[in-house]
Amino acid sequence: MLDVLSAAATRLFDSQEPQNVAVATVIATEGSVPRPVGTSMLVDAAGSIVGSLTGGCVEGAVLEACREALATGDSSVQRFGYSDDDAFAVGLMCGGRIDVLIQPFRSGCPGLRSDSGPTAVVMRLPSADDDCAPAAAVSASAVDESTGPSTESLAVRLGPLVPEDVVETAAQRVGAFIRSGRTGSIRLAPPEGGSEPIELFVETRIEPAHLLVVGANAFSLALVEAARPLGLRITVCDPRPSFADQTSFPGAEVVRAWPHRFLTEAAATGEFDTRSMICVLSHDPKVDIPTLAVALDLDVAYVGAMGSRRSDRDRRAALREAGVASPALARLHSPIGLHLETFTPAEVAVSILAEILAVRGGRRQVVPLSDEREDSPLH
Repeated sequence: MLDVLSAAATRLFDSQEPQNVAVATVIATEGSVPRPVGTSMLVDAAGSIVGSLTGGCVEGAVLEACREALATGDSSVQRFGYSDDDAFAVGLMCGGRIDVLIQPFRSGCPGLRSDSGPTAVVMRLPSADDDCAPAAAVSASAVDESTGPSTESLAVRLGPLVPEDVVETAAQRVGAFIRSGRTGSIRLAPPEGGSEPIELFVETRIEPAHLLVVGANAFSLALVEAARPLGLRITVCDPRPSFADQTSFPGAEVVRAWPHRFLTEAAATGEFDTRSMICVLSHDPKVDIPTLAVALDLDVAYVGAMGSRRSDRDRRAALREAGVASPALARLHSPIGLHLETFTPAEVAVSILAEILAVRGGRRQVVPLSDEREDSPLH
């Protein structure tokens, strides 16, 4: 919705003649689709249209759905996909599928006012509870570029969207999405006395978190492939011309340079922040030691290095000799990954990402969900 929010605000808060609007937003996709999740189209009470969902495939049906929402005040989620039974039915000729949230907004809707520029929009999907506000914008003034929005500031913005007994959980989950630069849906447990789960759609505008993978090898490729669905910015860095091949790592930027030099220069230009992750998989001391010395001096979320326990002892000794202090060494996750009895590159990649997610979530210990307390959030 961020792409039409300015147009929506202009109409909703017009001092002379405020208008109701309906916004159609792609909240889920499957297969080949023309536009990504988060794309929106606005229809105002006068019939004007801003934006496009598919470039024409289903625009007519979406327009009618928006007009109906304006007339009834009811929101809905509608699915559009190619029909094999009827090639002339409303659908996507590219063969994919989209789920579209149709949401009406009454003029003066306070949740969408964001004078300092929106960083994220949170929309509530339809439910049996019709008393909640439909959406809220999170303004740039409430977001620190390095840490993201605080739980307290988000709880205030989300208060009209969710019941009081789940607002803190909602703020934590939404905050995690915004900090990682993700766009997608969140499902919360039913509130006290409720029977339906609460679903929120979160769209963010901040840059995705940066994952740096040092070393171009089979383990690096597996990590890139496993990390792609997380919506990260991924960079692979290796000084060897024969290995640093862009075509070998689809979905990642490949940099041919000494990693410690690249990391120093990139950090100086702000390409790494407190959300960034650095995985040193080169397993070569002449690459590992200078790179880790630089990485452990940065304020990033995660630094890990591949190797056996013996190589880890040698590595830590070399880092101490290089001047890395004990507090910085304590931040090094080495050997990298969770202890999951992994052997293949794909399995190791899963263990690395599992550890990154645990660290990002503030978990010092990871246990099966079945061992968690009954009142703990599942994810």
